[in-house]
Amino acid sequence: MRVTVTDVMTTKAISVKADTPFKDIAETLITHGISAVPVVDDADHVLGVVSEADLLLKEEFRDRYYQEGYKPPLRARLRHRLSEEGSEMRRKVAGDTAADLMTTPAVTVTETASAVMAARAMDEHGVKRLIVTADDGRLRGIVSRRDLLKVFARPDADVAHEIREDVLEHSLWMETLGVRVEVDHGVVTLSGWMERRSEVQIALRLVGRVEGVVGVVDKLSWKHNDSKWGN
Repeated sequence: MRVTVTDVMTTKAISVKADTPFKDIAETLITHGISAVPVVDDADHVLGVVSEADLLLKEEFRDRYYQEGYKPPLRARLRHRLSEEGSEMRRKVAGDTAADLMTTPAVTVTETASAVMAARAMDEHGVKRLIVTADDGRLRGIVSRRDLLKVFARPDADVAHEIREDVLEHSLWMETLGVRVEVDHGVVTLSGWMERRSEVQIALRLVGRVEGVVGVVDKLSWKHNDSKWGN
């Protein structure tokens, strides 16, 4: 079974509109215990995202823009001075609504994407959650790292059934009647025999790709060693 984002995401996504005031956004983040919120139009298309960091820029650089006596740390000043996004930072600091404060385009993932693709996107962009959209860009939910962990919470019986039915019987074109499958806390043990060593290697790779598999223990033997290395 290919686990998709829609299988694990949270569908009740909190959002704000482009004209939502600064303080209302802050109250939304605090009330719902979230660190970022998507900005949507009247048709629920995602326009961008406002995070805690976007809001805190106003306080961090208050001295530069409001002359109130606060001087940001040197590290922070250098970071933004050297950043190619300096003009965007100034826009956010002076902003009063979500349209001014938001980062665009938002990092999103479609509801039909695999859980693996979502995990890779989080790692690539350094975020803990992604906005989930339909193919037309409408907001459908939020998926977090915790949501993706649900993949590994699949019952062992379900994982074993998928391996036997989908992998061994339908995905492999070789004889697999001699293969036994055991799953314990997501760790799969394959034992028994197959005709060729190369077939064992293929089986191990395919089993390792099954959603919810934590690890694969190889206890398979083979009748013919067709490895090019001969060992």
